[in-house]
Amino acid sequence: MALISLSRHFAVLLIIVSTFTMKTYGQSERTATKLADGIYEIEHGGQGGGNTTVIIGERQVFVVDAGFLPSAASEDITQIRKWTDKPVSFLLNTHFHNDHNFGNRVYMNAFPALTIIAHTETKKDMDRFGPGSAARIEKYVQRLKQMLDSGKTSDGTSLTADDIKEVKNEWTRSNNELNELKSIKFQSATLMFQHDFTIDLGNREVQVKFLGRGNTAGDAVVYLPKEKIVVTGDLVVYPIPFMYDGYPNEWIETLENLIQLDAGTIVPGHGPIMHDKEFIRLIRDIQKSAVDQMNDKLSQSLPAMFQTLDKVKDSIDLSSFRQRFTRGDKELDASFDEMVNRLIKIVFHEASLR
Repeated sequence: MALISLSRHFAVLLIIVSTFTMKTYGQSERTATKLADGIYEIEHGGQGGGNTTVIIGERQVFVVDAGFLPSAASEDITQIRKWTDKPVSFLLNTHFHNDHNFGNRVYMNAFPALTIIAHTETKKDMDRFGPGSAARIEKYVQRLKQMLDSGKTSDGTSLTADDIKEVKNEWTRSNNELNELKSIKFQSATLMFQHDFTIDLGNREVQVKFLGRGNTAGDAVVYLPKEKIVVTGDLVVYPIPFMYDGYPNEWIETLENLIQLDAGTIVPGHGPIMHDKEFIRLIRDIQKSAVDQMNDKLSQSLPAMFQTLDKVKDSIDLSSFRQRFTRGDKELDASFDEMVNRLIKIVFHEASLR
């Protein structure tokens, strides 16, 4: 029973504390990639957090997403200082999940004049969610310890020797993570926005956009029109999208808006750089299929408010998308199944509100 399967017992907690196994995709080292002159992407290995993008102008530097662990943010700042002696003046948090913004404090300490930007809804969620990050991880660590002490999951399933080894490794890693987060105070955004705006870094135009709700209520996108680069946050995550929450009906439209941008380089929230929009269309298509099937089912029976998820979920079949997401990689099958289960749940939840 791999940890991804064990996570079914505490899946929400896993995503909240940014320890969901899918985030690493087998990558163990951070990598920095030059996207264009003065523009770089840092893909964090291990649990360093979501991708970070660095945009250098003639006067200032703009960073997209600060990552999760303070140590990873410190490494990124060291790298940025090798690329340029210009100050990081702006840091955008694409959404409220702390694996993209817990590094804010490290940036603020390094660049005291820094402006941290977030959509209004993201700022609200960051303020509710961010300060309790260490406490949530501490609870997660305690639950892992309980599993090790009892040799069982919370539902009484016995752990195999391989399970115990994996949980022990996760407990050790999470303990180290917890110690890092306890050492630093959470830093929220200092500037909120609701409408698109542009910043000139000095011969470099950065457009900050809100294309609509999707993964969260305040997903921000950064677009560089001259370089044709777009940074998506977790609206796009490879190879298995994060759908533990969100707004599927609107997410479909938001992805359509994203597709319309003239971009040949796409930086997702997690995963490698993309140079076409095929995967964005795939995320859109699976959500549209789930929404359409749910609507068809409910139109033939009763509105969602008079039903339960258990009564309708088996009517939604997304198996035709498996190969397109996993590409035959059996290790991704459990991640795909988890994603589908969560997608159906949030689609049903949206339908119940209508």
